[in-house]
Amino acid sequence: MAAHGENLRINSARLWDSLQAMAQIGPGIAGGNNRQTLTDADAEGRRLFANWCKAAGCTMGVDTMGNMFATRAGTDPEALPVYMGSHLDTQPTGGRYDGVLGVLGGLEVIRRLNDLDIKTRHPIVLTNWTNEEGARFAPAMLASGVFAGIHTQDYAYARRDLDGKQFGEELARIGWVGDEVVGARKMHAMFELHIEQGPILEAEGKDIGVVTHGQGLWWLEITLTGKDAHTGSTPMNMRVNAGLGMARITERVHQIAMSHQPGAVGAVGQVKVFPNSRNVIPGKVIFTVDIRSPEQAKLDAMKAEVIRAAHAVAAELGLGIGIEDVGHFDPVTFDPALVKTVRGAAERLGYSHMDIISGAGHDACWINRVAPTVMVMCPCVGGLSHNEAEEISPEWAAAGTDVLFHAVLETAVVTG
Repeated sequence: MAAHGENLRINSARLWDSLQAMAQIGPGIAGGNNRQTLTDADAEGRRLFANWCKAAGCTMGVDTMGNMFATRAGTDPEALPVYMGSHLDTQPTGGRYDGVLGVLGGLEVIRRLNDLDIKTRHPIVLTNWTNEEGARFAPAMLASGVFAGIHTQDYAYARRDLDGKQFGEELARIGWVGDEVVGARKMHAMFELHIEQGPILEAEGKDIGVVTHGQGLWWLEITLTGKDAHTGSTPMNMRVNAGLGMARITERVHQIAMSHQPGAVGAVGQVKVFPNSRNVIPGKVIFTVDIRSPEQAKLDAMKAEVIRAAHAVAAELGLGIGIEDVGHFDPVTFDPALVKTVRGAAERLGYSHMDIISGAGHDACWINRVAPTVMVMCPCVGGLSHNEAEEISPEWAAAGTDVLFHAVLETAVVTG
């Protein structure tokens, strides 16, 4: 069968050209991308993607969260579609491949099916999920979360960026509010191709990561309130320094993560300091704590310990404190049958591979709650991601997309 033909490969040059063409939209300042969700650059990237899908013979559907669904018809109108995809939005200083490889790799799968005139029983749908990154509107994986019933659309539409702009208003502004009800689509399976965003595959010399699990995550937004005061004339013993409180909590987050090794990470990410003047003691600081683990018990324990430590620091320094949950998902176990399918595809194609746990959150983590789901990973140089210096090789991109191609073919069932 064509689905098992070891000689079938995607067009690696065409895939690479597509990746570089998309990277011209929303360029960063150091070779990467700044194509944050619901910006004008995001709208331009969506238009290019939609045009490519149309040229590949797909029909495009868009739901009210702006999720894009390009469908290649199957031979059985009653068969549930096989989905693949990821996201086109980036971090403010993002790379060219995080998320984008999963979308354009999926497009290459469809193009190659067309080249070879391969028909499948199940339709194949390629998805661009809105606001995976969560860089502009927290939480991450927002639109796939609404699709999976984790968030309501009202909640998502009300999210605000740092300038106070609302998600719903910005989605309408760029013209990508669709008419489909979010989550109404049913899936036979979902595949997400992604760069690893970590150093393991490269260090182990493996072409493919077969993703069996995903780490759970908590994002905690902590607000510390002290007193603005002059840095030069305020005695040390009379200061109520919110910046000092943040520094101590930052250290405690690191210590807590280290105390739960192996399989636990934690750091302070986004920071907003007020009034953010060089000669004013910070009277208010808002910052996010990111803690992750593939083990539920460790994740729960770390959250509790961070909250206790933050309150203790605030009490010691006389600071007001507020803690809000702004992002969360439990550890994920991906579908064992699809994991086996991905592993088998890598073996048939002759690619070296290993099982791996995803350290980052992905749309697949939410979709796994409503349909059988799995991820395929390829290495990235030095494990670097969420950085404009993020890099992969054309060979790595091709290997990951080849595995996606074969796994999707096997699942969608070749009929001719």
